[in-house]
Parts: sequence; structure tokens; C-alpha cells
Amino acid sequence: MPVVMSSLYLFDVDGTLLNSGRAGQAAMEEALQIEFGVTETDCDIPYAGRTDRAIIDDLLKWHKIEDTPENFQTFQTRYFELLPKHLGSRGGRVLPGVTEVLDIITKESNDWTGLLTGNFERSGWMKVQHFNIDHHFSFGAFGDVHANRDDVARLASQTATDRHGDAIKTMWVIGDTPADVQCGRAIGAKVLAVATGHYSLEELEASKPDATLSDMSDAARVAELLLG
Repeated sequence: MPVVMSSLYLFDVDGTLLNSGRAGQAAMEEALQIEFGVTETDCDIPYAGRTDRAIIDDLLKWHKIEDTPENFQTFQTRYFELLPKHLGSRGGRVLPGVTEVLDIITKESNDWTGLLTGNFERSGWMKVQHFNIDHHFSFGAFGDVHANRDDVARLASQTATDRHGDAIKTMWVIGDTPADVQCGRAIGAKVLAVATGHYSLEELEASKPDATLSDMSDAARVAELLLG
């Protein structure tokens, strides 16, 4: 099946492409312990569908740590140092069908396939590199600057437009949370929601994506949907 080179594909990372075994959360919790002496890391802060910038801002506030640029940088630097260890120790995996789908849609080129994720740029690439799927992606938009996922999506859209201009006829966002659906709508993209993260099929369908699947294990079906 040939790649339609007028369609752009933007993939979320955690819960969509891979399950890291909550490596990112574990690395953040350890960073809190090492850098700020936090002994009780349990807190009621959601991670799924959010940017790392927003998560760290909330963690600092929850633990009553002054939210200064210096503290943010200290936290982020330690997080980057710890993440590879947790990626290697928590039994993560690429989710069903993902490798096969990526093989199909990037068969001719990866120029039209990117990451759209709340991860920091460095940690986002760390994750896809750890699971050996990074070669499928030629660009990305990340949660380094923006706390809101819609703004990250707008950055992805602008980056894609800078690369391909008016040649883009269709844009797809593939994700596992209602936030992925929302950010796709913010840039006028079609959205495929997959129930491989924290949200059920019914919860995702309520956010009204263009298509919803339990997972991507039927790679041929997913590729047919995306390639049109």
C-alpha cells in the first residue's frame, strides 16, 4: 500500500506508541526525593494527557517547593538523568501493532510522521529511542514550553506547515486520551483514539474522535484508515 504523501501523522507517545511502565512518573518521584528531600511522593496529580511542564509545576506546588526557574531546572535535569534507568527496569513495551503500523506508513519516507506529546523534547526522544521506534519519526512537538496540549498541537501544526506547506491535505492525530482528541480538534486534524492508555473505549468515544479502536493490533486496518 503506497504512502499518500499529502497526509501527515502526529503520534502521542505514552499510552499510544508505548507503555513505559510509568518510568517517567517513577523518575520524577525519585528526582523529588533526591533534589528536594520529599519522602512522601504520593499525590493526587494526573499525568495522562498532560505536558511535563504542567506536571512538574503541579508537583512543585503540591509539595510546597518554591516554583522558581532554578528549582524547575534542577528538577528537570535530575529527571533526565534518572529516566534511562527507569526505562530499563520497569518492563515497558511497544504497544500491539504499533511497529507494524509505523512500518507501513513510513515505508517510503518518515518525513510526514512526527511526535505530538506532552513529554519534554529530550525525554520524548529518550523513550522512543529506548524502544527502537525513533527512526519512524522525523520531527516532533513537545511539552518544554507550553503547559497546554492544544498549544503543543499548534506548534506541531506550524512545524509541519513549515516543512510541507500547502502539500498537507489531511492531518491525523493519534492518541489515547481525550486531551489528544481536543488538541487534534484545535488544529483541525482528524483524530484516531486508541484505548491503550488510562481511558476506556467508551470514555474516548465520548470525546468524539473520528475513529476509536481498542488497540492497533490489526495493523492493516489501522493503516488503511490512516492512509485513506
